[in-house]
Amino acid sequence: MARQSTGGGVGGDNRNDSNRGDSNRGDNRGEGGRGGRRRDRRSKERERDDREELSERVVHIARTSKVVKGGRRFSFRALVVVGDKKGRVGVGLGKARDVPDAIRKATDRARKNMVKVNLLGTTIPHPIEAGFGAGRVFMRPASPGTGVIAGGGVRAVVEAAGISDVLSKSIGSDNILNVVQAAFEAVQQLKDYTAEADRRGVEHKHLAPFWHREEATNG
Repeated sequence: MARQSTGGGVGGDNRNDSNRGDSNRGDNRGEGGRGGRRRDRRSKERERDDREELSERVVHIARTSKVVKGGRRFSFRALVVVGDKKGRVGVGLGKARDVPDAIRKATDRARKNMVKVNLLGTTIPHPIEAGFGAGRVFMRPASPGTGVIAGGGVRAVVEAAGISDVLSKSIGSDNILNVVQAAFEAVQQLKDYTAEADRRGVEHKHLAPFWHREEATNG
């Protein structure tokens, strides 16, 4: 009887150890789950911080319609400009059944299409011209304190890129989509004025803004 009791006690201890192992594994799984939730929370916080660092501007919203069997189907189209005001800017176009979804799609596409823009202080390094569709945009450097002399579509792009002094003019089509895309093409073509002067085969001082010509001449 004593042996049976001892054997039973040993078996009971094994079962208890097994139960403790199961509980430990459960604790480990619980800790892993909490760790996964913490990582997800941290990633969401980083994504939110990235969004807060970028400025978003809705440039245009239009209602569009499509003729389908049984009538017309209406949707909305949004044009959004995104930038960090430190030399990066993007443009996106989104379309959806309602306005918030259209803006969200346009914002996501603008973030994916962000490009680096070459700046010279608070202005652009050299004059530039670019077009999109029937619209064309001209930009020239401006001295500090001039401000942004530009229309709504061009202003949204240059301000999002961090340009605070520039002279611009748009000709041809006044379609806001063409104007914004032309301005976006223009800022993508900006280079350091020395590299642009070498490409054109002229002296650096001829292309440099007047307040940088002495520096360009000495260089």
